[in-house]
Amino acid sequence: MLRGRSLSVASLSGLPQWEVEELPVEDLLLFEVAWEVTNKVGGIYTVIQTKARTTADEWGDNYFLIGPYFEHNMKTQVEQCEPLNDAVRKAVDAMNKHGCQVHFGRWLIEGSPYVVLFDIGYSAWNLDRWKGDLWEACHVGIPYHDREANDMLIFGSLTAWFLKEVTDHAEGKHVIAQFHEWQAGTGLVLSRARKLPIATIFTTHATLLGRYLCAANIDFYNHLDKFNIDKEAGERQIYHRYCMERAAVHCAHVFTTVSEITAIEAEHMLRRKPAQFILKLLKEPQYSGCNFSMHKSDITVVVFFIMPAQTNNFNVETLKGQAVRKQLWDTAHSVKEKFGKKLYDALLRGEIPDMNNILDRDDLTIMKRAIFSTQRQSLPPVTTHNMIDDSTDPILSTIRRIGLFNGRTDRVKVILHPEFLSSTSPLLPMDYEEFVRGCHLGVFPSYYEPWGYTPAECTVMGIPSVTTNLSGFGCFMQEHVADPTAYGIYIVDRRFRSPDDSCNQLTQFLYGFCKQSRRQRIIQRNRTERLSDLLDWRYLGRYYQHARHLTLSRAFPDKFYMEPTSPPSTEGFKYPRPSSVPPSPSGSQVSSPQSSDVEDEDEDERYDEEEEAERDRLNIKSPFPLGHVPHGKKKLHGEYKN
Repeated sequence: MLRGRSLSVASLSGLPQWEVEELPVEDLLLFEVAWEVTNKVGGIYTVIQTKARTTADEWGDNYFLIGPYFEHNMKTQVEQCEPLNDAVRKAVDAMNKHGCQVHFGRWLIEGSPYVVLFDIGYSAWNLDRWKGDLWEACHVGIPYHDREANDMLIFGSLTAWFLKEVTDHAEGKHVIAQFHEWQAGTGLVLSRARKLPIATIFTTHATLLGRYLCAANIDFYNHLDKFNIDKEAGERQIYHRYCMERAAVHCAHVFTTVSEITAIEAEHMLRRKPAQFILKLLKEPQYSGCNFSMHKSDITVVVFFIMPAQTNNFNVETLKGQAVRKQLWDTAHSVKEKFGKKLYDALLRGEIPDMNNILDRDDLTIMKRAIFSTQRQSLPPVTTHNMIDDSTDPILSTIRRIGLFNGRTDRVKVILHPEFLSSTSPLLPMDYEEFVRGCHLGVFPSYYEPWGYTPAECTVMGIPSVTTNLSGFGCFMQEHVADPTAYGIYIVDRRFRSPDDSCNQLTQFLYGFCKQSRRQRIIQRNRTERLSDLLDWRYLGRYYQHARHLTLSRAFPDKFYMEPTSPPSTEGFKYPRPSSVPPSPSGSQVSSPQSSDVEDEDEDERYDEEEEAERDRLNIKSPFPLGHVPHGKKKLHGEYKN
C-alpha cells in the first residue's frame, strides 16, 4: 500500500524549505483531467494515484478527478456516491438530463478522491457536431478512421461541457483545471475558446512527436533544432494529433513538463518554453528477507518478461503446471504434518525417533507419485497465456530466432507473462512492489524516458538501479547527488557517447555490481534508500502548488497576485559523496564475481548506517535551512543490517 513515509535518522534532511502563501482552497475548486483516471494504461496513472492523498489532504472535498468511464474499472475501483458540492451535483444532473451518462464516486485509493467519469460510447452520437466545434475553435480536423483521436474529442467535449456547468453554478468560487497529455487537451482548447472563467494548466509527460521520432531510431536529442516539425508529424500521419497537443499547450495559462530533459524537448517540439515542475511517485520502502546468490556458475537463470499484450486466456499447459505445483505443495505439507506428529510423540516419550522408520511405506508412495506427476512429454511453455497474435510479437519472435525453448539443457529459461502483476493472479500472485523488492538491481538504460518511474520506484524501495542521462530521473539525480554511483544510481551516458561506448559503460556498471559482496550490496541499498526523501510528494508537491498559484495569477489577476519569481528550486543542494569508504572499494574486490555468502575478511570494521548518515548530513552544503532531526531518534522502519 502507498503511504506517506516518515523521516528516519538515516534520512538526509537537507531538502530546502519553500515558503508559499497558502491558497484559499475553501473558495476554489480543483479539477485534474486525464485519460488514465481509474484507467491504468501507463505512467500518468501512477502519478495521479500516488499524489492523490497529498492533494486530497490539502484540498479536501474541493478536489476532483475527471476521466473516462469503463464498466470493469468502475466496478472494481470506484464507490459510487452522490456529489456533496452543489456546483458539481448540478453539473452532473444537467448533463445526464441532456443525453449523457456521467458517473460520480470515490476512487478507492489512498486519499479517496472524488472522480467524475464520462461514458464515451454513450455520447458518440454527438461526434460530428463536436468535430465542427473543434474546427471553429482552432481549425483542427480529425479523420474519421482515427478512433483514438475521435474518442479524445468526445472526452474533451464532455469535459468542457462539464466545466461550463460547474462554473455556471460555482457561486463565486474560482476553478482550476489541470489537463494531462494530449488526450485531455481538447477539453482545455474548447474551454478557452468558450471563454470559461477557469485557470488552466497543461502538463505534457512526453511530447507526442518525440515518442514517434525516438521510436524511429533517430539521433533525437542532438538534432532537436533541425527537425521540420510539421513535415515529421505529417509523414507519420499524426499531424492532427500534434495540432491538438500544440493547441492545448498554447491555450493553457501555464504549461508544465515532468523533467528538465522533457522541457528541452517540448520547447523545440511544441514551440513553448514550459514552467517546469517535476512529477514523481512516493512509496515507503518495505524490505523483504530475500537473499539468494547471484554469483554461482552452475545455476539455471529464469528470465521473466512481464509486458502486457493481447491474449484470450491462460495457457492450458501453464494451468496444468500450476496444478502440479499445488499438488507438490500439498503433498509436502501433509507429509510434514505426519512427520511432525510422530516426532512430537517420540519426544513426549523421551525418545530420539528412529529416522529410518519415521516415514512409512505410504509416505514414500505418496512422494513418489508426486514426483512422477511432474513428468511431462513436452517442453515447458514459453508464455503463460494464449497470445492473440504470437507470430508478430517481438519478444516471442526473438525467442524463436535465438532458440530459447526451455529445453532441459538450456542454461537460460524464459517465461513471458503478458499482463500486469497482481496479487489476485492465479499464476503469479504478487504485486509489482513485491516483485521489485525481490530484485538486486534494476536496469533501465532507456534512450527516451521523459521521467523514469521504474528507477524511481527502485530507489524508494532501496534497490540500486541503472538509468541514463537522457531520462528525467537520471538528470534529476545528477543534479541532486554529488556521486550517484555511491548511492546505487548508475547513470549511463547516452547523450554524449557513441552507442558502443554506452554499451561498454553499461557492461562495466553491471560487472562492477556483480563483484560486490553481500555486505557491500547491503551498504549500497541503505544509501539508495536514503535518497527516497527526494522523491516524496510532501516536498515535490511544491511544484504543483507553484503552478496553481501561477495560473490563478494569470487567469484572475485582479483577485490573485504572485511575485514574478522562478519556480521552487533545489539548486545548490546536493547529497554529498558518502564520507565512509565507497560501497565497492577496488582493494576489497576480487577479479571475478563471487558468491553472496563470501563476506569481507575484516569483520571488526563494521558498517554503521546511522553514523554514516549523520556524517552525510553534516557534509551537505545547502543555502537553505535544514530540517531538524531530534538527536538519538531511532529508525521507524527496518534497514538492511549485516
